Amino acid sequence: MVDAASALDRFLGQLAARNASPGTIVEYHRHVAEFLGFVGDEEWRHPDRPTIRRYLASLADRDLSASAVSGRLSAIRSFYRHCTREGWIGADPLAGVRSPKRPRRLPRVLSPAHAQRLVEAPSSGTPRDERHRALGLRDAALLELLYATGMRISELAGLTLPRLDVARRRLRVRGKGDKERELLFGRPAEMAMAAYLRDARPALAVDAGASVFVNASGGPLSARGARLVVERWANRSGLPSGASPHTLRHSFATHLLEGGADLRSVQELLGHADLATTQIYTHLSDARVRDVYRAAHPRAVGSAGAKAGPAGR
Repeated sequence: MVDAASALDRFLGQLAARNASPGTIVEYHRHVAEFLGFVGDEEWRHPDRPTIRRYLASLADRDLSASAVSGRLSAIRSFYRHCTREGWIGADPLAGVRSPKRPRRLPRVLSPAHAQRLVEAPSSGTPRDERHRALGLRDAALLELLYATGMRISELAGLTLPRLDVARRRLRVRGKGDKERELLFGRPAEMAMAAYLRDARPALAVDAGASVFVNASGGPLSARGARLVVERWANRSGLPSGASPHTLRHSFATHLLEGGADLRSVQELLGHADLATTQIYTHLSDARVRDVYRAAHPRAVGSAGAKAGPAGR
């Protein structure tokens, strides 16, 4: 008979075999192990509804957001569905348990002017020495490429030299589900990348292998390191608090749609499996259009002078 620990190990192995990202596997491991620890080794196969409600109440006591609770339930549901398919349990104990409703929040987006200020920030100062100049060139290339392509920070960290063609302004990334896609970038990113690869990367790289971006110690730049680069320059640029690599990704998509790109093309560039995921950016664009209309049109404001009179007068 399979015990809880073995069931969890086999479930995680199945996720890895399906090319789930390392981050997903870590999160699922943490969430499922937390639940199994809550219900205990004897009850894990058939936790009853009162036990599940107590678990959900414990999450509420920790002031977790609806999104965080839903993430935990998603991992636990996947685990129990796997156990049911394998025949280790008779029925899925979480069948019918609903996730809390998530408040619909639009992602944070930079204005084009703020995005420009951010990507140009590393080039605006005078470096103290050659090392700081090299790191500044790296940061400029990193920011330009993130905004120009909309790639995920994990995809940027995994980018290798054979997958980058600066002269043709294109690259290939391996995204979620181990799916590859081609991305394009423009002249500013081309110039920043060429300067970094020519004048900075050779001076910085010690043991970076084929990784495009290098950390201050000479090794491959991690996703966490790249995130810190973005956040540092966002703070130095005086941008609204909370600006992150994903803010650049959201800004990339929104600015494309505002510039006339079609939704399917943006979906392809972002690497979204479902068009519905991309559609959030149409709401952002609509909100921006409404703001412009209300600010610019003389009869958009509900003042007394703007009211229309009866028909025919």
